Amino acid sequence: MLGYIDCHCHISARDFDEDLDDVIENAKKAGLLALLAVAEHAGEFEKIIGLSQRFPGFIFPALGVHPVQEVSPEQQRGASLQDLAAALPLIENYKDQLVAIGEVGLDFTPRFVSGESDKDDQRKVLIQQAQIAKQLDLPLNVHSRSAGRPTIQLLKEQGVEKALLHAFDGRPAVAMEGVRAGYLFSIPPSVVRSEQQKLVKQLPLENICLETDSPALGPEKQVRNEPQNVRISAEFISRVKGVSLQSVMEVTTQNALRLFPRIKPALLP
Repeated sequence: MLGYIDCHCHISARDFDEDLDDVIENAKKAGLLALLAVAEHAGEFEKIIGLSQRFPGFIFPALGVHPVQEVSPEQQRGASLQDLAAALPLIENYKDQLVAIGEVGLDFTPRFVSGESDKDDQRKVLIQQAQIAKQLDLPLNVHSRSAGRPTIQLLKEQGVEKALLHAFDGRPAVAMEGVRAGYLFSIPPSVVRSEQQKLVKQLPLENICLETDSPALGPEKQVRNEPQNVRISAEFISRVKGVSLQSVMEVTTQNALRLFPRIKPALLP
């Protein structure tokens, strides 16, 4: 199966409202087979499901509550159980269409957490979503900013076996704890300008997937990122690992299909 899979992007973001058809067309021309549309809050669930129906067999939905929630464009806060309560009926409603629960996780960036109680609230939200994923036999698509070790620890404590850690910013040694637990790590195009380069060197290719996190984490700061840029991640991994681009494509795609098996039937001819 020749082509890339973008395992984590926000195709439902307003940034794509004006030219979504072009963005999807450019992604396909760049060799994408599929992309995972992750959610941040219940308010965008219906839009993501709608996009997966508009582009069947190409956009695949993941629904979940992100650890940081927006109050206004200027103000954000940690997720609460109330945020999750709003999301649960929709997750239940669309469970048969989902390929993952996400984007979920922990974010201990100081401006979002003012103390241990905020961290505990995020942990409770993640624990519940980990349990939902296990009940539905779905993988987790996981955010772990400034919380690499606590996130991996919590996933292991909850008995999570299937997880993708996206844009992991923890130390490579911490990531290797995730590798030993069987978790995968997705690399965005921003790797060309970030500390994640050390991570790519250390991770086995069998534990790497590709992502864009579009419209964020592009190769250039402050420039809208697109799914077509997944190739930039692949090219960087190819150089660092000293393997062909073809090998990176094949292995990362097989990794993605192993982690997200619900994608596979749609891609088979």
